[in-house]
Amino acid sequence: MQGSKKGWVLLLLTAMVVTLLSGCGGSGNTQKNGASGNAETNVVSKDGFPIVEEPITLTMMAPDVGLQNWNEMPVLQDMEKLTNIKFVFNNAPKDSFETKKNLVFASGEYPDVFYAAGLTPAEQMNYGEQGILIPLEDLIENYAPNFKKVLEENPDVRKSITAPDGHIYSLPVIEFNQPWYRNPMWYNGDFLEKLNMGKLPETTEELYTYLKRVKEEDPNGNGKADEIPLSSASTPSLRDIRTWLLGAFGIYEEEIYVDDQDVVHYTPMEEGYKEYLVFLNRLWAEDLLDHESFSQTAEQKKAKAQNNQVGLFSEWNAYMTLGGEPSTDDPMFAPIVSDMVDKPAIAKNKGVTTGAFAISVSNPAPEASMRWVDYLYSYEGAMVFNKGPEGVLWEYTDKENRVKKNLDPPNGMDPGEYRATLTPNYGIPAPTISFDDIFKGLKTDFEVWVDSESKTKLLDRGARIPFPTLFLTPEQQAEVTTLTSDLTTYVRQMEAKFVTGAEPMSNWDNYVATVKKMGGDRMQQIYQEAYDQWKSN
Repeated sequence: MQGSKKGWVLLLLTAMVVTLLSGCGGSGNTQKNGASGNAETNVVSKDGFPIVEEPITLTMMAPDVGLQNWNEMPVLQDMEKLTNIKFVFNNAPKDSFETKKNLVFASGEYPDVFYAAGLTPAEQMNYGEQGILIPLEDLIENYAPNFKKVLEENPDVRKSITAPDGHIYSLPVIEFNQPWYRNPMWYNGDFLEKLNMGKLPETTEELYTYLKRVKEEDPNGNGKADEIPLSSASTPSLRDIRTWLLGAFGIYEEEIYVDDQDVVHYTPMEEGYKEYLVFLNRLWAEDLLDHESFSQTAEQKKAKAQNNQVGLFSEWNAYMTLGGEPSTDDPMFAPIVSDMVDKPAIAKNKGVTTGAFAISVSNPAPEASMRWVDYLYSYEGAMVFNKGPEGVLWEYTDKENRVKKNLDPPNGMDPGEYRATLTPNYGIPAPTISFDDIFKGLKTDFEVWVDSESKTKLLDRGARIPFPTLFLTPEQQAEVTTLTSDLTTYVRQMEAKFVTGAEPMSNWDNYVATVKKMGGDRMQQIYQEAYDQWKSN
Protein backbone atom coordinates (compact mmCIF):
# COMPACT_ATOMS: atom_id res chain seq x y z
CA MET A 1 0.00 0.00 0.00
CA GLN A 2 2.84 2.37 0.93
CA GLY A 3 4.70 1.56 -2.30
CA SER A 4 1.54 2.18 -4.29
CA LYS A 5 1.20 5.61 -2.66
CA LYS A 6 4.80 6.48 -3.58
CA GLY A 7 4.12 5.41 -7.15
CA TRP A 8 1.15 7.75 -7.43
CA VAL A 9 3.20 10.64 -5.99
CA LEU A 10 5.98 9.98 -8.51
CA LEU A 11 3.46 9.79 -11.35
CA LEU A 12 1.85 13.06 -10.25
CA LEU A 13 5.20 14.86 -10.03
CA THR A 14 6.16 13.58 -13.48
CA ALA A 15 2.87 14.87 -14.94
CA MET A 16 3.42 18.27 -13.33
CA VAL A 17 6.92 18.56 -14.82
CA VAL A 18 5.64 17.58 -18.29
CA THR A 19 2.87 20.15 -18.02
CA LEU A 20 5.26 22.91 -16.98
CA LEU A 21 7.67 22.10 -19.77
CA SER A 22 4.94 22.04 -22.41
CA GLY A 23 3.63 25.39 -21.15
CA CYS A 24 7.07 26.98 -21.38
CA GLY A 25 7.98 25.67 -24.82
CA GLY A 26 9.85 28.39 -26.70
CA SER A 27 10.04 27.03 -30.23
CA GLY A 28 7.57 29.69 -31.40
CA ASN A 29 5.86 27.42 -33.92
CA THR A 30 3.64 25.28 -31.69
CA GLN A 31 0.73 26.19 -29.51
CA LYS A 32 -1.96 24.75 -27.31
CA ASN A 33 -5.05 23.76 -29.25
CA GLY A 34 -7.56 26.34 -28.03
CA ALA A 35 -10.52 24.48 -29.50
CA SER A 36 -10.15 21.23 -27.68
CA GLY A 37 -8.23 22.51 -24.67
CA ASN A 38 -5.81 19.57 -24.73
CA ALA A 39 -2.02 19.76 -24.73
CA GLU A 40 -1.47 18.53 -28.26
CA THR A 41 0.75 20.72 -30.35
CA ASN A 42 -0.55 22.45 -33.44
CA VAL A 43 1.93 23.66 -36.04
CA VAL A 44 1.59 27.30 -37.11
CA SER A 45 2.47 27.88 -40.74
CA LYS A 46 4.69 30.89 -41.35
CA ASP A 47 3.16 31.40 -44.78
CA GLY A 48 0.25 30.13 -46.80
CA PHE A 49 -3.04 28.73 -45.55
CA PRO A 50 -4.43 27.25 -43.43
CA ILE A 51 -2.55 28.94 -40.59
CA VAL A 52 -2.91 25.91 -38.30
CA GLU A 53 -3.37 22.27 -39.26
CA GLU A 54 -6.05 21.59 -36.65
CA PRO A 55 -8.91 24.07 -36.07
CA ILE A 56 -8.64 26.27 -32.99
CA THR A 57 -11.10 28.63 -31.31
CA LEU A 58 -10.17 32.01 -29.86
CA THR A 59 -12.12 34.90 -28.36
CA MET A 60 -12.23 38.42 -29.80
CA MET A 61 -13.50 41.64 -28.21
CA ALA A 62 -14.61 44.37 -30.63
CA PRO A 63 -17.03 47.29 -30.98
CA ASP A 64 -20.16 46.75 -33.04
CA VAL A 65 -22.07 49.33 -35.12
CA GLY A 66 -25.24 47.28 -34.79
CA LEU A 67 -25.92 46.43 -38.44
CA GLN A 68 -25.06 42.74 -38.43
CA ASN A 69 -24.30 39.73 -36.27
CA TRP A 70 -20.55 39.15 -36.61
CA ASN A 71 -21.12 35.39 -36.73
CA GLU A 72 -22.97 35.90 -40.02
CA MET A 73 -20.45 38.17 -41.75
CA PRO A 74 -19.19 36.47 -44.94
CA VAL A 75 -15.68 37.92 -44.58
CA LEU A 76 -15.25 36.44 -41.11
CA GLN A 77 -16.81 33.13 -42.19
CA ASP A 78 -14.41 32.96 -45.14
CA MET A 79 -11.48 33.78 -42.84
CA GLU A 80 -12.39 30.88 -40.58
CA LYS A 81 -12.36 28.48 -43.55
CA LEU A 82 -9.13 29.95 -44.90
CA THR A 83 -7.18 29.96 -41.65
CA ASN A 84 -8.68 27.17 -39.49
CA ILE A 85 -9.13 29.80 -36.75
CA LYS A 86 -12.62 30.35 -35.37
CA PHE A 87 -13.40 33.39 -33.24
CA VAL A 88 -16.05 33.69 -30.56
CA PHE A 89 -17.06 37.35 -30.70
CA ASN A 90 -17.50 39.41 -27.57
CA ASN A 91 -19.06 42.57 -28.99
CA ALA A 92 -20.28 45.74 -27.34
CA PRO A 93 -22.16 48.61 -28.99
CA LYS A 94 -19.75 51.20 -30.36
CA ASP A 95 -21.18 53.95 -28.14
CA SER A 96 -20.61 51.98 -24.93
CA PHE A 97 -17.50 50.05 -25.97
CA GLU A 98 -15.07 52.17 -23.95
CA THR A 99 -16.98 51.42 -20.75
CA LYS A 100 -17.07 47.70 -21.44
CA LYS A 101 -13.39 47.67 -22.39
CA ASN A 102 -12.46 49.26 -19.06
CA LEU A 103 -14.60 46.72 -17.20
CA VAL A 104 -12.92 43.84 -19.02
CA PHE A 105 -9.43 45.09 -18.16
CA ALA A 106 -10.50 45.45 -14.52
CA SER A 107 -12.10 42.00 -14.41
CA GLY A 108 -8.95 39.96 -14.93
CA GLU A 109 -10.69 37.86 -17.60
CA TYR A 110 -9.46 38.97 -20.99
CA PRO A 111 -10.37 38.07 -24.57
CA ASP A 112 -7.62 36.46 -26.59
CA VAL A 113 -7.46 39.45 -28.95
CA PHE A 114 -8.72 43.01 -28.95
CA TYR A 115 -9.95 44.10 -32.40
CA ALA A 116 -10.62 47.76 -33.31
CA ALA A 117 -10.42 48.48 -29.59
CA GLY A 118 -8.98 51.99 -29.95
CA LEU A 119 -6.35 51.34 -27.31
CA THR A 120 -4.72 54.65 -26.43
CA PRO A 121 -0.94 54.89 -26.01
CA ALA A 122 -1.53 55.25 -22.27
CA GLU A 123 -3.62 52.05 -22.19
CA GLN A 124 -1.03 50.17 -24.22
CA MET A 125 1.72 51.25 -21.82
CA ASN A 126 -0.33 50.57 -18.72
CA TYR A 127 -1.64 47.12 -19.68
CA GLY A 128 1.58 46.21 -21.45
CA GLU A 129 3.67 46.90 -18.36
CA GLN A 130 1.17 44.92 -16.26
CA GLY A 131 1.62 41.97 -18.60
CA ILE A 132 -2.01 41.97 -19.76
CA LEU A 133 -1.05 42.85 -23.34
CA ILE A 134 1.89 40.90 -24.70
CA PRO A 135 4.78 42.43 -26.70
CA LEU A 136 4.37 41.83 -30.43
CA GLU A 137 7.75 42.67 -31.98
CA ASP A 138 9.06 39.06 -32.04
CA LEU A 139 5.75 37.81 -33.41
CA ILE A 140 5.90 40.47 -36.12
CA GLU A 141 9.44 39.41 -37.00
CA ASN A 142 8.54 35.73 -37.34
CA TYR A 143 4.84 35.56 -38.19
CA ALA A 144 3.86 38.81 -39.93
CA PRO A 145 5.63 39.11 -43.30
CA ASN A 146 3.11 41.63 -44.65
CA PHE A 147 3.24 43.94 -41.66
CA LYS A 148 7.01 43.51 -41.36
CA LYS A 149 7.31 44.76 -44.95
CA VAL A 150 5.18 47.80 -44.07
CA LEU A 151 7.56 48.63 -41.21
CA GLU A 152 10.63 48.20 -43.40
CA GLU A 153 9.21 50.55 -46.05
CA ASN A 154 7.85 53.08 -43.52
CA PRO A 155 10.25 53.50 -40.57
CA ASP A 156 8.05 56.19 -39.00
CA VAL A 157 5.29 53.63 -38.54
CA ARG A 158 7.57 51.52 -36.35
CA LYS A 159 8.55 54.59 -34.34
CA SER A 160 4.91 55.55 -33.91
CA ILE A 161 3.79 52.17 -32.55
CA THR A 162 6.81 51.46 -30.32
CA ALA A 163 6.36 52.29 -26.64
CA PRO A 164 9.14 53.93 -24.60
CA ASP A 165 10.04 50.55 -23.12
CA GLY A 166 10.91 49.32 -26.63
CA HIS A 167 7.90 47.05 -27.04
CA ILE A 168 5.07 47.08 -29.57
CA TYR A 169 1.77 46.33 -27.84
CA SER A 170 -0.67 46.89 -30.70
CA LEU A 171 -0.96 47.00 -34.47
CA PRO A 172 -2.32 50.15 -36.15
CA VAL A 173 -4.76 51.42 -38.72
CA ILE A 174 -2.66 52.72 -41.63
CA GLU A 175 -4.28 55.18 -44.04
CA PHE A 176 -1.63 57.03 -46.00
CA ASN A 177 -4.06 57.87 -48.80
CA GLN A 178 -6.50 59.83 -46.59
CA PRO A 179 -5.32 63.47 -46.65
CA TRP A 180 -7.41 64.85 -43.82
CA TYR A 181 -8.19 63.56 -40.35
CA ARG A 182 -10.93 66.04 -39.52
CA ASN A 183 -13.93 66.98 -41.63
CA PRO A 184 -12.97 69.65 -44.20
CA MET A 185 -15.01 72.79 -44.66
CA TRP A 186 -17.23 73.20 -47.73
CA TYR A 187 -18.88 76.11 -49.49
CA ASN A 188 -22.54 76.14 -50.45
CA GLY A 189 -22.18 76.09 -54.22
CA ASP A 190 -25.58 77.71 -54.80
CA PHE A 191 -24.50 80.73 -52.76
CA LEU A 192 -21.24 81.04 -54.69
CA GLU A 193 -23.15 81.03 -57.96
CA LYS A 194 -25.78 83.55 -56.81
CA LEU A 195 -23.04 85.91 -55.60
CA ASN A 196 -21.07 85.47 -58.85
CA MET A 197 -17.94 84.44 -56.97
CA GLY A 198 -15.31 84.05 -59.67
CA LYS A 199 -12.83 82.44 -57.25
CA LEU A 200 -12.79 81.17 -53.71
CA PRO A 201 -11.48 83.42 -50.91
CA GLU A 202 -7.70 83.23 -50.49
CA THR A 203 -7.21 85.57 -47.50
CA THR A 204 -9.01 86.26 -44.23
CA GLU A 205 -10.22 89.57 -45.67
CA GLU A 206 -11.64 87.89 -48.76
CA LEU A 207 -13.35 85.29 -46.56
CA TYR A 208 -14.79 88.07 -44.39
CA THR A 209 -16.12 89.82 -47.51
CA TYR A 210 -17.74 86.61 -48.77
CA LEU A 211 -19.40 85.89 -45.42
CA LYS A 212 -20.68 89.47 -45.25
CA ARG A 213 -22.17 89.16 -48.73
CA VAL A 214 -23.91 85.92 -47.70
CA LYS A 215 -25.53 87.78 -44.84
CA GLU A 216 -26.55 90.87 -46.78
CA GLU A 217 -27.31 89.81 -50.37
CA ASP A 218 -29.96 87.08 -49.92
CA PRO A 219 -28.19 84.30 -51.88
CA ASN A 220 -30.94 81.77 -51.05
CA GLY A 221 -33.38 84.11 -52.77
CA ASN A 222 -36.27 83.83 -50.32
CA GLY A 223 -36.46 87.54 -49.60
CA LYS A 224 -35.54 87.02 -45.95
CA ALA A 225 -32.34 87.89 -44.12
CA ASP A 226 -32.11 84.35 -42.76
CA GLU A 227 -28.73 83.32 -44.19
CA ILE A 228 -26.06 82.06 -41.77
CA PRO A 229 -22.62 82.73 -43.29
CA LEU A 230 -20.59 80.31 -41.11
CA SER A 231 -22.00 77.72 -38.71
CA SER A 232 -20.46 75.33 -36.22
CA ALA A 233 -21.70 72.80 -33.67
CA SER A 234 -21.20 72.53 -29.94
CA THR A 235 -19.76 69.03 -29.73
CA PRO A 236 -17.10 70.18 -29.10
CA SER A 237 -17.56 73.88 -29.74
CA LEU A 238 -15.90 75.24 -32.90
CA ARG A 239 -13.73 72.15 -33.35
CA ASP A 240 -15.25 71.43 -36.75
CA ILE A 241 -13.89 74.73 -38.10
CA ARG A 242 -11.06 75.57 -35.71
CA THR A 243 -8.19 73.78 -37.44
CA TRP A 244 -9.05 75.16 -40.87
CA LEU A 245 -9.15 78.77 -39.65
CA LEU A 246 -6.16 78.46 -37.30
CA GLY A 247 -4.09 77.65 -40.38
CA ALA A 248 -4.57 81.19 -41.67
CA PHE A 249 -2.48 82.39 -38.74
CA GLY A 250 0.31 79.81 -39.03
CA ILE A 251 -1.12 77.35 -36.49
CA TYR A 252 -1.27 73.67 -37.50
CA GLU A 253 -3.26 72.18 -34.65
CA GLU A 254 -5.50 73.22 -31.79
CA GLU A 255 -3.28 71.95 -28.98
CA ILE A 256 0.21 70.71 -29.88
CA TYR A 257 2.12 71.08 -33.13
CA VAL A 258 5.74 71.16 -34.29
CA ASP A 259 7.05 73.83 -36.67
CA ASP A 260 9.49 73.45 -39.55
CA GLN A 261 12.43 73.92 -37.15
CA ASP A 262 11.29 71.00 -34.96
CA VAL A 263 10.13 73.33 -32.19
CA VAL A 264 7.00 72.17 -30.35
CA HIS A 265 4.27 74.72 -29.63
CA TYR A 266 1.34 74.74 -27.23
CA THR A 267 -1.26 76.48 -29.40
CA PRO A 268 -3.41 78.24 -26.76
CA MET A 269 -0.45 80.49 -25.85
CA GLU A 270 0.54 81.40 -29.40
CA GLU A 271 0.23 84.83 -30.99
CA GLY A 272 -1.37 83.17 -34.02
CA TYR A 273 -4.06 81.72 -31.77
CA LYS A 274 -4.75 85.21 -30.44
CA GLU A 275 -5.24 86.54 -33.98
CA TYR A 276 -7.57 83.61 -34.73
CA LEU A 277 -9.69 84.68 -31.76
CA VAL A 278 -9.66 88.30 -32.94
CA PHE A 279 -10.90 87.18 -36.37
CA LEU A 280 -13.70 85.02 -34.96
CA ASN A 281 -14.72 87.79 -32.59
CA ARG A 282 -15.04 90.06 -35.61
CA LEU A 283 -17.26 87.51 -37.34
CA TRP A 284 -19.33 87.07 -34.19
CA ALA A 285 -19.78 90.80 -33.66
CA GLU A 286 -21.15 91.21 -37.19
CA ASP A 287 -23.36 88.12 -36.96
CA LEU A 288 -21.31 86.27 -39.58
CA LEU A 289 -20.65 83.33 -37.25
CA ASP A 290 -23.75 81.46 -36.12
CA HIS A 291 -24.58 82.63 -32.58
CA GLU A 292 -25.81 79.13 -31.74
CA SER A 293 -22.43 77.57 -32.52
CA PHE A 294 -21.67 77.07 -28.81
CA SER A 295 -25.02 75.44 -28.06
CA GLN A 296 -26.46 73.65 -31.10
CA THR A 297 -26.03 70.02 -32.04
CA ALA A 298 -24.64 68.83 -35.35
CA GLU A 299 -28.17 67.83 -36.34
CA GLN A 300 -29.47 71.33 -35.66
CA LYS A 301 -26.68 72.80 -37.78
CA LYS A 302 -27.53 70.31 -40.52
CA ALA A 303 -31.21 71.29 -40.44
CA LYS A 304 -30.26 74.91 -41.13
CA ALA A 305 -28.05 73.86 -44.03
CA GLN A 306 -30.78 71.71 -45.53
CA ASN A 307 -33.04 74.75 -45.34
CA ASN A 308 -30.48 76.42 -47.65
CA GLN A 309 -29.34 78.92 -45.05
CA VAL A 310 -25.65 78.12 -44.44
CA GLY A 311 -22.78 79.43 -46.59
CA LEU A 312 -19.76 77.61 -45.09
CA PHE A 313 -19.62 74.56 -42.83
CA SER A 314 -17.62 71.46 -41.93
CA GLU A 315 -18.56 67.90 -42.93
CA TRP A 316 -16.96 64.73 -44.32
CA ASN A 317 -18.61 65.58 -47.65
CA ALA A 318 -20.81 68.59 -48.37
CA TYR A 319 -23.97 66.70 -49.34
CA MET A 320 -24.03 65.00 -45.94
CA THR A 321 -24.93 68.37 -44.43
CA LEU A 322 -26.73 70.02 -47.35
CA GLY A 323 -28.78 66.94 -48.17
CA GLY A 324 -29.49 65.44 -51.56
CA GLU A 325 -27.10 63.43 -53.69
CA PRO A 326 -23.30 63.81 -53.89
CA SER A 327 -22.52 66.91 -55.93
CA THR A 328 -19.41 68.52 -57.36
CA ASP A 329 -21.09 71.93 -57.18
CA ASP A 330 -20.10 72.54 -53.54
CA PRO A 331 -16.33 73.12 -53.48
CA MET A 332 -13.97 72.25 -50.66
CA PHE A 333 -12.64 75.15 -48.61
CA ALA A 334 -9.20 76.24 -49.78
CA PRO A 335 -7.04 77.17 -46.76
CA ILE A 336 -6.52 80.92 -46.54
CA VAL A 337 -3.81 83.24 -45.23
CA SER A 338 -3.77 86.31 -43.01
CA ASP A 339 -1.29 89.18 -42.86
CA MET A 340 0.72 87.08 -40.39
CA VAL A 341 1.88 84.40 -42.84
CA ASP A 342 2.84 83.89 -46.48
CA LYS A 343 1.25 80.46 -46.77
CA PRO A 344 -1.43 78.65 -44.76
CA ALA A 345 -0.60 75.96 -42.21
CA ILE A 346 -2.42 72.83 -43.41
CA ALA A 347 -2.66 69.84 -41.10
CA LYS A 348 -2.46 66.45 -42.79
CA ASN A 349 -3.72 63.12 -41.51
CA LYS A 350 -1.02 61.32 -39.53
CA GLY A 351 -1.83 58.15 -41.44
CA VAL A 352 -1.24 55.94 -38.40
CA THR A 353 -3.69 55.20 -35.58
CA THR A 354 -2.32 52.90 -32.91
CA GLY A 355 -4.31 50.50 -30.75
CA ALA A 356 -6.25 48.64 -33.45
CA PHE A 357 -5.23 45.06 -32.59
CA ALA A 358 -3.66 43.59 -29.47
CA ILE A 359 -3.08 40.12 -28.06
CA SER A 360 -3.74 39.40 -24.39
CA VAL A 361 -1.74 37.23 -22.02
CA SER A 362 -4.69 34.81 -21.96
CA ASN A 363 -4.25 33.95 -25.64
CA PRO A 364 -3.18 30.30 -26.10
CA ALA A 365 -2.18 30.89 -29.73
CA PRO A 366 -0.36 34.23 -30.17
CA GLU A 367 1.59 33.05 -33.23
CA ALA A 368 -1.56 32.00 -35.04
CA SER A 369 -3.29 35.23 -33.99
CA MET A 370 -0.46 37.26 -35.49
CA ARG A 371 -0.61 35.31 -38.74
CA TRP A 372 -4.39 35.89 -38.84
CA VAL A 373 -4.15 39.68 -38.48
CA ASP A 374 -1.11 39.92 -40.75
CA TYR A 375 -3.31 38.90 -43.67
CA LEU A 376 -5.21 42.17 -43.18
CA TYR A 377 -2.03 44.09 -44.09
CA SER A 378 -1.71 42.36 -47.45
CA TYR A 379 -3.44 43.66 -50.58
CA GLU A 380 -5.73 40.62 -50.70
CA GLY A 381 -6.68 40.79 -47.04
CA ALA A 382 -7.13 44.55 -47.00
CA MET A 383 -9.26 44.26 -50.13
CA VAL A 384 -11.82 41.83 -48.71
CA PHE A 385 -11.90 43.40 -45.25
CA ASN A 386 -12.45 46.85 -46.71
CA LYS A 387 -14.83 45.99 -49.56
CA GLY A 388 -16.25 42.57 -48.75
CA PRO A 389 -15.85 39.30 -50.68
CA GLU A 390 -15.21 39.35 -54.40
CA GLY A 391 -18.41 39.00 -56.43
CA VAL A 392 -20.73 40.70 -53.94
CA LEU A 393 -20.18 44.47 -54.15
CA TRP A 394 -17.27 44.32 -56.60
CA GLU A 395 -15.57 42.15 -59.18
CA TYR A 396 -12.36 42.27 -61.20
CA THR A 397 -12.32 43.62 -64.74
CA ASP A 398 -8.52 43.29 -64.96
CA LYS A 399 -7.23 41.17 -62.10
CA GLU A 400 -3.58 41.35 -63.14
CA ASN A 401 -3.65 45.16 -62.78
CA ARG A 402 -6.11 45.06 -59.86
CA VAL A 403 -8.80 47.00 -61.72
CA LYS A 404 -12.33 46.37 -60.50
CA LYS A 405 -15.90 47.54 -60.95
CA ASN A 406 -18.74 48.05 -58.49
CA LEU A 407 -21.71 45.72 -58.28
CA ASP A 408 -25.13 46.79 -57.10
CA PRO A 409 -26.22 45.54 -53.66
CA PRO A 410 -29.34 43.37 -53.54
CA ASN A 411 -32.84 44.78 -53.15
CA GLY A 412 -31.72 48.35 -53.73
CA MET A 413 -29.92 48.51 -50.37
CA ASP A 414 -27.51 51.33 -49.55
CA PRO A 415 -24.01 50.10 -50.59
CA GLY A 416 -22.38 51.41 -47.41
CA GLU A 417 -24.82 49.81 -45.01
CA TYR A 418 -24.84 46.58 -47.01
CA ARG A 419 -21.04 46.50 -46.79
CA ALA A 420 -21.40 46.66 -43.01
CA THR A 421 -23.16 43.29 -43.14
CA LEU A 422 -20.25 41.75 -45.04
CA THR A 423 -17.18 42.87 -43.09
CA PRO A 424 -16.36 44.19 -39.61
CA ASN A 425 -14.36 47.09 -41.12
CA TYR A 426 -17.19 49.60 -41.00
CA GLY A 427 -17.31 52.59 -38.68
CA ILE A 428 -14.65 51.26 -36.28
CA PRO A 429 -10.81 51.65 -36.13
CA ALA A 430 -10.10 48.18 -37.50
CA PRO A 431 -6.56 46.94 -38.16
CA THR A 432 -5.85 47.38 -41.86
CA ILE A 433 -3.82 49.24 -44.42
CA SER A 434 -5.27 51.40 -47.17
CA PHE A 435 -3.74 50.77 -50.61
CA ASP A 436 -4.49 52.94 -53.64
CA ASP A 437 -4.90 49.67 -55.54
CA ILE A 438 -7.89 48.75 -53.38
CA PHE A 439 -9.90 51.54 -54.96
CA LYS A 440 -8.81 50.99 -58.59
CA GLY A 441 -11.93 51.26 -60.73
CA LEU A 442 -14.26 51.45 -57.72
CA LYS A 443 -14.37 55.20 -57.12
CA THR A 444 -17.37 57.11 -58.34
CA ASP A 445 -17.00 60.31 -60.32
CA PHE A 446 -17.80 62.19 -57.13
CA GLU A 447 -15.07 60.38 -55.16
CA VAL A 448 -12.55 61.10 -57.92
CA TRP A 449 -13.56 64.77 -57.71
CA VAL A 450 -13.09 64.80 -53.92
CA ASP A 451 -9.61 63.31 -54.42
CA SER A 452 -8.85 66.10 -56.87
CA GLU A 453 -10.10 68.76 -54.43
CA SER A 454 -7.94 67.25 -51.68
CA LYS A 455 -4.86 67.16 -53.89
CA THR A 456 -5.08 70.69 -55.26
CA LYS A 457 -6.25 72.42 -52.08
CA LEU A 458 -4.42 70.46 -49.40
CA LEU A 459 -1.64 68.15 -50.56
CA ASP A 460 -0.21 70.32 -53.33
CA ARG A 461 -0.17 73.31 -51.01
CA GLY A 462 2.14 71.76 -48.44
CA ALA A 463 -0.14 69.86 -46.09
CA ARG A 464 1.94 68.03 -43.50
CA ILE A 465 1.56 66.04 -40.33
CA PRO A 466 1.32 68.59 -37.49
CA PHE A 467 2.61 66.23 -34.80
CA PRO A 468 3.55 62.56 -35.17
CA THR A 469 1.85 59.70 -33.41
CA LEU A 470 4.12 58.94 -30.46
CA PHE A 471 4.13 57.57 -26.95
CA LEU A 472 4.77 59.41 -23.73
CA THR A 473 6.53 57.68 -20.86
CA PRO A 474 4.21 56.66 -18.01
CA GLU A 475 5.49 59.61 -15.96
CA GLN A 476 4.96 62.06 -18.84
CA GLN A 477 1.50 60.64 -19.57
CA ALA A 478 0.43 60.96 -15.94
CA GLU A 479 1.56 64.57 -15.84
CA VAL A 480 -0.08 65.45 -19.17
CA THR A 481 -3.34 63.83 -18.09
CA THR A 482 -3.38 65.92 -14.92
CA LEU A 483 -2.49 69.16 -16.73
CA THR A 484 -4.87 68.59 -19.64
CA SER A 485 -7.92 68.16 -17.46
CA ASP A 486 -7.84 71.73 -16.14
CA LEU A 487 -6.12 73.39 -19.09
CA THR A 488 -8.57 72.17 -21.72
CA THR A 489 -11.56 73.29 -19.68
CA TYR A 490 -10.08 76.74 -19.09
CA VAL A 491 -8.86 77.23 -22.67
CA ARG A 492 -12.22 76.29 -24.20
CA GLN A 493 -14.13 78.48 -21.76
CA MET A 494 -11.90 81.43 -22.58
CA GLU A 495 -12.13 80.76 -26.31
CA ALA A 496 -15.91 81.11 -26.09
CA LYS A 497 -15.59 84.27 -24.02
CA PHE A 498 -13.07 85.89 -26.36
CA VAL A 499 -15.06 84.96 -29.46
CA THR A 500 -18.39 86.20 -28.10
CA GLY A 501 -16.89 89.34 -26.56
CA ALA A 502 -17.71 88.32 -22.99
CA GLU A 503 -13.97 88.66 -22.37
CA PRO A 504 -12.21 91.60 -24.11
CA MET A 505 -9.08 90.81 -26.10
CA SER A 506 -7.29 93.39 -23.93
CA ASN A 507 -7.17 90.64 -21.28
CA TRP A 508 -5.07 88.37 -23.51
CA ASP A 509 -1.86 88.81 -21.49
CA ASN A 510 -3.65 87.88 -18.26
CA TYR A 511 -5.08 84.83 -20.00
CA VAL A 512 -1.64 83.69 -21.21
CA ALA A 513 -0.19 84.19 -17.74
CA THR A 514 -2.96 81.98 -16.33
CA VAL A 515 -2.37 79.28 -18.98
CA LYS A 516 1.34 79.23 -18.14
CA LYS A 517 0.59 79.08 -14.41
CA MET A 518 -1.73 76.12 -15.05
CA GLY A 519 1.05 74.28 -16.88
CA GLY A 520 1.01 75.43 -20.51
CA ASP A 521 4.80 75.82 -20.58
CA ARG A 522 5.21 72.42 -18.99
CA MET A 523 2.92 70.81 -21.61
CA GLN A 524 5.10 72.28 -24.33
CA GLN A 525 8.24 71.02 -22.59
CA ILE A 526 6.91 67.48 -22.15
CA TYR A 527 5.90 67.17 -25.78
CA GLN A 528 9.22 68.67 -26.93
CA GLU A 529 11.07 65.99 -24.94
CA ALA A 530 8.84 63.26 -26.34
CA TYR A 531 9.21 64.57 -29.90
CA ASP A 532 13.01 64.78 -29.60
CA GLN A 533 13.09 61.19 -28.36
CA TRP A 534 10.80 60.03 -31.19
CA LYS A 535 12.95 61.81 -33.77
CA SER A 536 16.16 60.26 -32.44
CA ASN A 537 14.82 56.67 -32.57
